[in-house]
Amino acid sequence: MRFADKLLAISRKNKSWLCIGLDPDPELLPGVDVLQFNNAIIEATSDLVCAYKPNLAFYEALGTGGFAILEKTITCIPDGIPVIADAKRGDIGNTARAYARALFTVFGFDAATVNPYLGFDSIEPFISYRDNGVFILCRTSNRGATDFQNLCTDGIPLYEVVARKAREWNTYGNIGLVVGATYPQELQKVRSICPDMCFLIPGIGAQGGDLASAVGYGVDAQGEKAIINVSRQILYASQEKDFAQAARNMAEGIRRQINTHLASRPGAK
Repeated sequence: MRFADKLLAISRKNKSWLCIGLDPDPELLPGVDVLQFNNAIIEATSDLVCAYKPNLAFYEALGTGGFAILEKTITCIPDGIPVIADAKRGDIGNTARAYARALFTVFGFDAATVNPYLGFDSIEPFISYRDNGVFILCRTSNRGATDFQNLCTDGIPLYEVVARKAREWNTYGNIGLVVGATYPQELQKVRSICPDMCFLIPGIGAQGGDLASAVGYGVDAQGEKAIINVSRQILYASQEKDFAQAARNMAEGIRRQINTHLASRPGAK
């Protein structure tokens, strides 16, 4: 099944555009190992989400066993829920092909984040996997994003150039954009450039992004295609034995807020 179809199917079934980032920090875990933690979070929240998004850095940091934990974590996720590799890969064509094969064929991720800095030949190996989603970094949520992403080329901010290029490259309909909730005006602008693309929107919670703006500016005309990612706020809602239930309660609350904002947006049915 194509990533886009899988995403829409589960978002409608679970009435959710919430994605949980599976970014385990061993120093914050409540007396369980990483795999036990991930599995407990998944079991507690799988009916509340539209996707899960492991950030590969947290598994690489675990050493040689980290990728084995990542593989086992993926198998814990129900088949109908897409899994996004937050890898931010970007390299020359030959290396990019190896990265794409590793993420999509070896690990079996449904989608991945990629860095467009090296241009089209660094992206093409990913988008050639037509059933997989490819989220291009466009306007990221971090404070340092302005160092480069706001620089102008021919009077147009770089993040807008990236959005226009992504729209141009979207031959197979499998490209999306990463646009942070911490920059709502830019999010609104990018949505106007790419009205039909799926957005992956980080920055809610610990980074301080506004959920109402993220939903209002991020969704498409049908009120869909805006994956709202939350990681730390949900994962570490409690650092006690009740961590899984606390994560569920937090996820349920955020999903409810997202749906409230969706229902109150102009033109909502």
